[in-house]
Amino acid sequence: MRLLAEIRETDRHLAQRLAANTPPALHRALSAVEETAEGTKLWCGAAAVMAWLGGWRGRKAAAAGMAAVTVAQVVSNGVCKQLADRPRPPKAWFPHDEAEDRPDSSSFPSGHTAAAVAFTAAVAPAWPLAGALCTVPAAMVAVERVQSGAHYPSDVAAGAAIGLASAWLIHRAPRLILRHWL
Repeated sequence: MRLLAEIRETDRHLAQRLAANTPPALHRALSAVEETAEGTKLWCGAAAVMAWLGGWRGRKAAAAGMAAVTVAQVVSNGVCKQLADRPRPPKAWFPHDEAEDRPDSSSFPSGHTAAAVAFTAAVAPAWPLAGALCTVPAAMVAVERVQSGAHYPSDVAAGAAIGLASAWLIHRAPRLILRHWL
């Protein structure tokens, strides 16, 4: 019980500090990136550019990224959000009006963060430069989900873990399947 109380207090403290201390220009940039990432548009667009400009390596990175996003979305939104009925952070924590415009679904975990981290982590082994470039918007999405009032920091951390696990699975599944069946 004590651990849960500490997590709740850390969530509250981090969310309030981030919301109160984000400069307006950064707040606008975070919101713009999140808007682009809505519905995985950002990651689909990045995959299209990689496939178009990157040759075989770009197509491999794009396919891995989109496969990982799919797994992350199914796990985070299709399973975890259905099992965990966590309310969104209290609107009173946020000094801006963005907390008024947020989903009604469970706060746990952050599906946006799961998709962002899954895409980035799956792309990086196939095309390290593209993975490095995707790190910036992925981090911005994660920060925005907290500072906007859509998620607790622990929701974002869980989403990131789901994203990493999804990328790992996409890269390991072919070998695991071959080892099991051959």
